[in-house]
Amino acid sequence: MAKRCEDAAMTTASPTAAAAAPSTGLPVEAVSPELARFRARERRRKWLVLGCQLAFGLAFLAFWQFASGRLIQPFFVSSPTAVFAKLWDWTVSGYLWYNLSITLLATGMGFAVGAGLGFVLGILFGRYRFVADVFEPYITAIYSLPKIALAPLFIMWFGIGLASKVAVSAAVVFFLVFLNTFSGVREVNPIYVHSTQIMGANSWAVMRTVIIPSATSWVITGLKVSVPYALVGTVIGEFMSANRGIGFVIAQSSALFDTTSVFTGLIVLAIVGSLINAGLKWAERYLLRWRA
Repeated sequence: MAKRCEDAAMTTASPTAAAAAPSTGLPVEAVSPELARFRARERRRKWLVLGCQLAFGLAFLAFWQFASGRLIQPFFVSSPTAVFAKLWDWTVSGYLWYNLSITLLATGMGFAVGAGLGFVLGILFGRYRFVADVFEPYITAIYSLPKIALAPLFIMWFGIGLASKVAVSAAVVFFLVFLNTFSGVREVNPIYVHSTQIMGANSWAVMRTVIIPSATSWVITGLKVSVPYALVGTVIGEFMSANRGIGFVIAQSSALFDTTSVFTGLIVLAIVGSLINAGLKWAERYLLRWRA
């Protein structure tokens, strides 16, 4: 009875402590102040980083605007005001969305194909050493080829349409995801695999509960690195043969000596790449939340 009264008194006297204790497992008096200070420092650091990023960006744009026409001819570097005016015209007229949608479609398809094949084969080669030993010289030889040199070959095989851009993008992404997945699987601690097998897990259970979660950080790293290259692969394909897409717009503008349009297309690609990378960072935090 005394024990029940003591528990009830503790719960009534400190509802915050009762709510916080299960999540930490430690006395609230020893954890909460330190945790609060840590979170406050992280918030201040986040705002400081954001402020410095904005300050650097504004300073760069200001210097670019000042240098255009004063230090460098506008023909070579254009200017931020001209670039943003062109970007606004493209946005309002729908020219940007049409060409950007074509580039993003090819990039997304190439990324999905390349990442999917790279992940599956990386798991297979990392799990079965004999298979990796057999195909290692061939994988190394193909990986050594410059991917831009494959673009004309893909155009000959798949034509000048969407398929050739998807093929170039997939070829670039495949090796990045494959090598990271392969390394991640090889780095899994055998003790975890053997312990799971001792507890009666079959091969699929070991793969699902041990190998894939352990290799997730490596896979995410490969995906983060490969996303910009997927975009680059698509744009390279559009440079060589296309009649639409951001790569085509940049190539056409370059041929017409339209520096403003070239810079506008480059800025669009930079913004798209940054947004995709931010999405992958969020996915990484979500998928690797178990490591916390």
